[in-house]
Amino acid sequence: MAARRGDNPLDTYLLRVFCLLVSERSVSRTAFKMNQSQPAISAALRRLRDIIGDPLLVREKGGMVPTERAIALLAHAKGALAEIDCMVNTQENFDPLVSRSEFNIGSPDYLAPVFVGSMVERLRREAPEATLNLHSLDASFDFERSLAEGELDLVIGNWPEPPDRMHLSILLEDQIVCLVSANHPLVRKGEINVDDYVKARHVVPMPYSLNQRGVIDMALAGLRIRREETVSVQSFALAPYLLQNTDLIFTTARHFAEYYAKLLPLAILEAPVEFPPMRFYQLWHERNRHSPSHRWLRRLLSECGAALTPVQPEADTLSR
Repeated sequence: MAARRGDNPLDTYLLRVFCLLVSERSVSRTAFKMNQSQPAISAALRRLRDIIGDPLLVREKGGMVPTERAIALLAHAKGALAEIDCMVNTQENFDPLVSRSEFNIGSPDYLAPVFVGSMVERLRREAPEATLNLHSLDASFDFERSLAEGELDLVIGNWPEPPDRMHLSILLEDQIVCLVSANHPLVRKGEINVDDYVKARHVVPMPYSLNQRGVIDMALAGLRIRREETVSVQSFALAPYLLQNTDLIFTTARHFAEYYAKLLPLAILEAPVEFPPMRFYQLWHERNRHSPSHRWLRRLLSECGAALTPVQPEADTLSR
C-alpha cells in the first residue's frame, strides 16, 4: 500500500481506519468503534482513496461493500499493524496496570461460566484500563484466518485433535457428566447405565466445527452407542433451560453442568460410559508468540484454568 508521488504516506491511524472500514463496511460503525466522529472517518476515507488510488468502499443496494483492491490489501494492512505493535510493545513498556490494550478472544459458548468469570475478574483487577472482546465461535467461523490476520488474539476450544500450525497450551481438563431435571426418574434411581442412556431422549448441541466431531460424539461412535437426539440447540447456554420438568438428558462438561445445577432445578448424574476428559486449549498464531501483552494474557488464562483443575497447563508448544 504505497502512497503516490506527492501524497502523505499511510500512518497507523489511517491503517486502523482502513482495516475497520473494510471489515465493518460502514463509516458510522467504524467511527463508533474508534471513538471518532463520522466526519473524521469520512475525511480519513477520502485520504485513503487518494493515497491508494481506489474507491475502497462502494455503495450497493444493501449498503457499502469493499472493492477487490480493498479486500486484497486488508491482510497486508493488518500485517503492517501487527509488525508495528510488535515494535512498540516491548517488555520494558508493557505494564498491565496502565495498559489500554484491547484483547480479542474467540471461544465456544459451552466454556464454563466460572472460568470466564474468573478470567474477567483477573483482567479487571490486573489491567483495569484494558478492554476484552469475547467472540462466539460457530461452524462457519474461520478462526485460523482470524488468528493469522490479527482479528483474534486467542482462540479457546476443545478439539479432539487441535489444529496444526498453531501454538497451543492446555487450559483445563473437565469430566463429562449428564445434566438432567431434578425430578427426572433417573435421579430417583440414583444412577444411569448404558441401557438407560440409549433409551433416553437427549438434548444435543449443533456442531461448532465443520471439520471435526466433538469429544462426546467421537467417544459414542467409538463405542457404537447411538443416542436419541430429540432436541438440537444452537446455543449451549440454552440447553440447561430445556431440561426443566422434562425427561431429556444433556451430556456436557462438569464445570458447565455445576454452574447451571446451582442456578436451576437440575441434577448431575455420572456418565454411564468412560468418556475421555474434555480438554480445553488456548491457541495463538506465531505473530503473537513474543508479544509481552500477549504472553501476559496467555499466562492469566493458564492460571485461571489451573485454579479449576488439578491438571497443570503445559508449557507453550507448537502443534505438530
